[in-house]
Amino acid sequence: MKLLVSPRDVEEASAVIRGDADIVDVKNPREGSLGANFPWIVRRVRDIVDRENRRRENRIEMSAAIGDFDFKPGTAALAALGVAVAGADYVKVGLLVRKREEATELLNAVSRAVKEYDCSKNVVAAFFADFERACTVSPFEISEIGHAVEELDVAMVDTAVKDGRSSFEFLGEEGMQRFVDDAHAMGLKAAVAGALKFEDVPKAKRIGADILGVRGIVCGGDRESSVREELVRALKMRVKST
Repeated sequence: MKLLVSPRDVEEASAVIRGDADIVDVKNPREGSLGANFPWIVRRVRDIVDRENRRRENRIEMSAAIGDFDFKPGTAALAALGVAVAGADYVKVGLLVRKREEATELLNAVSRAVKEYDCSKNVVAAFFADFERACTVSPFEISEIGHAVEELDVAMVDTAVKDGRSSFEFLGEEGMQRFVDDAHAMGLKAAVAGALKFEDVPKAKRIGADILGVRGIVCGGDRESSVREELVRALKMRVKST
């Protein structure tokens, strides 16, 4: 299982790298669960990651969020192309849409924009575990949506509202297992995120998640605070050992 950590600036990205995370995920917490950061930040983090990769064998990957989107496929496609050009290996979009058909059209637009630029890049569809209170499409519609999207690589479950309640609290381990299994059945990687805690690591591994995504846990519990290198390192050790 890979560890994905979400820094908001260059300084935090450096701490994430020193803490030995597998994926540096650039986003802006002030703009939402998958808030988009500025293209110049994405490019600078790409430069840091590239410099680090030149001196190590185990390559660090980079992702970037483009935002939490309602039904604006054109805007999402432009944003997706922007972060792909800026250097992201993974392009993440949050699905704040209400209907399955809207999610499908949005993801097809994002996927086409990314894959026509570089087919090696990965498109990540982020569903929300708290979909009922956020009034969004259910993560349990991943099978129907995934089959209707031409090129999707990763299905993620996160939380839309950041109030300390985790994805496991909303869906339970059984529901999270179902999401991961459905993603795997379609040949997708499965990522779990959403206010996760150290004690959630064994559960994430137990359900077979491919990627564990965090921010708040490595900021000392407050996602508005700063990423701390020692907490990233401690979490990476937990991921490797459990």
